[in-house]
Amino acid sequence: MNAPAATFSAAADATACCTTRLAVPGIKCAGCIGKIERELPRTPGIHAARANLSTRQVAIRHDPALGQDALAAALLSLGFEAQPISDNPHSRDEAEQRRLLRALGVAGFGMMNVMLLSVSIWAGADGATRALFHWLSALIALPVIAYAGQPFFASAWAALSHRRTNMDVPIAIGVILASALSLYETISGGGHAYFESAVMLLFFLLAGRALDAMMRARTRAGIGALLSRMGKSASVIGPDGSTRRLDASELEPGMLVLLAAGEALAADGEVIAGTSTLDNAMLTGESRPEPVGPGSAVHAGAINLGAPLRIRLTRVAEDTALAEIARLMDEAGQARSRYVRIADRASRLYAPAVHSLAALAFVGWMLAGAGWHQALTIAIAVLIITCPCAMGLAVPAAQVVAAGALMRRGVLIKDGSALERLAECDVAVLDKTGTLTLGSPRAEIGALDPEARAVALGLAQASRHPLSRGLAESLRRAGVTPAAVEDIVETGGTGLAGIWQGVPVALERAQNESAELAASLCIGARHYTITFTDPLRPDAAEALAALRRMGLAPRLISGDRAGPVAALAAALGLEAEAEASPKAKLAALEALKASGQRPLMVGDGLNDGPALAAAHAAIAPGTASDASRQAADAVFLGETLMPVVHAVKVARRTMRIVRQNFAFAIAYNLLAVPLALAGLVTPLIAAIAMSASSLVVIANSLRLARSAQA
Repeated sequence: MNAPAATFSAAADATACCTTRLAVPGIKCAGCIGKIERELPRTPGIHAARANLSTRQVAIRHDPALGQDALAAALLSLGFEAQPISDNPHSRDEAEQRRLLRALGVAGFGMMNVMLLSVSIWAGADGATRALFHWLSALIALPVIAYAGQPFFASAWAALSHRRTNMDVPIAIGVILASALSLYETISGGGHAYFESAVMLLFFLLAGRALDAMMRARTRAGIGALLSRMGKSASVIGPDGSTRRLDASELEPGMLVLLAAGEALAADGEVIAGTSTLDNAMLTGESRPEPVGPGSAVHAGAINLGAPLRIRLTRVAEDTALAEIARLMDEAGQARSRYVRIADRASRLYAPAVHSLAALAFVGWMLAGAGWHQALTIAIAVLIITCPCAMGLAVPAAQVVAAGALMRRGVLIKDGSALERLAECDVAVLDKTGTLTLGSPRAEIGALDPEARAVALGLAQASRHPLSRGLAESLRRAGVTPAAVEDIVETGGTGLAGIWQGVPVALERAQNESAELAASLCIGARHYTITFTDPLRPDAAEALAALRRMGLAPRLISGDRAGPVAALAAALGLEAEAEASPKAKLAALEALKASGQRPLMVGDGLNDGPALAAAHAAIAPGTASDASRQAADAVFLGETLMPVVHAVKVARRTMRIVRQNFAFAIAYNLLAVPLALAGLVTPLIAAIAMSASSLVVIANSLRLARSAQA
């Protein structure tokens, strides 16, 4: 991927070029990406192309003279149909998911019924009864195969019609050949038919395809959740002082906008007038609101917690910092989406080998003097006995059992392939606020007398400031009843003021900047200092020690200020980096990967999104932002950190089981294939052996349910 990316970047510097993005639904695998990025730039006028498997889009750098139709024709010449990107790009992907799920449901229904009929035949049904069961199997299986096999048949035909192949070609050939031979056996009154093998193969392949589609949808949903934090419109102040509401897409640099209290900013800019505090967690990860005033730089997505601000816009639309984070997530997700599953790597070689062996068996026995029927029967036995059901089950069976066991431990795995990446991780990178800590400020109220507590609650409950909410929650947990404070006024950047029993009272930001989080309560002439803490997760030290024992050296990278980060790192014995921007976090992850390490990222903020997407594997707490939960491979629930440790342990056990499953599947074929080639196995025995191999793989995978509880 590095070479195409570099080519694209270099071409992007050409002043006479422009970029067009097209949707290409036919992108199925890394081979498709390589073909597009390698072959498309050979078209005159096209300088570079980058394909994204997650979004199934291609960005083409080309001469302005080439229109969209010419670009689509160039892609079609490579065997890929291109479409304009619609206003709602998710609708096409949702339609694909629904199509795959319907096909999966039909295949599952057909598989269960055909297997039931096959069991009756295996149990000894003969004569007219067996013929009836074969016809019933055909009546069920053939429509099921015709419908459920469409994703593979259409893809294979599109590839072959443009003189190329993809992984769907051998699948389609295998399913069609097995179905045709079974139908011939049924029509000619033969003793054996093998419809169950074709339907079962389709079912397991569709299950993997549907999971892959859902994972891509989650990736796009994460980027959408991030961009949704930007304000949708803004109040633009005209030269005469009047305001008009404009959509975010209509904003331009240099415009003066009014940001009201509680409103999200729709673009980047600089404060011209007013003081307030902003919730800027999506960029900094800092739970503490940031005070701003004239000259302060502010970013799209920041929420104004206090007084109105006048802001001069500097960057809009795709140029904002938040949009840049979304692009980083997209690019990092694209790199990760090229990770090829173990089963896919095996099947690319396995399926052609199966068909070649069956063909060789037929030709070899014909040359040896056997009749065509005997040669065909032996070829069928070879095809069935080598059906990759055990190979196809080796990964998903273990993944499903492991995911269920982890769910009972409070860990939700979003994609089975995440377990493979988790098992390979050798370094753990953790965020601070909301990850190592709980992310919710808690007030220390021990220094407040009962009267002060009541007044503090009376003031705090009138504000939505994070510190006010944390104070109010702590006081309510202590059973405090709020005092009747009147005439409460909230001043942005300062705090709350009111009157209680004729006495002025105030809850203000503490002037002691050495404190990480602090507030000052004033009741007339009395003054109280209230400190806040963002407590560690109760088992943070234990979890970090467990990660070290497992060989995942933990390190801390946070967007928080240097002081709090250094204090936490010292307490936990961690190497730490503070005040890290989203780009800096991403760069740190990429540096680890470039050094040959496989980092596990654990983070919760929107600013962690690009790093989560770029990591070899990623986990987010259930309290994380929508974008972070979508970018992560797994989500853990509750206030403890040990679920992260459990996830890595179970992932490693899962991959051991997967390797055992593959070893059994390979050993089975090394034994069974020679017997079938020698004509010592009938198609019926081949079908039984194939099913037994699948059962062994499933039984081995079920051991994970017990070991995952240890």
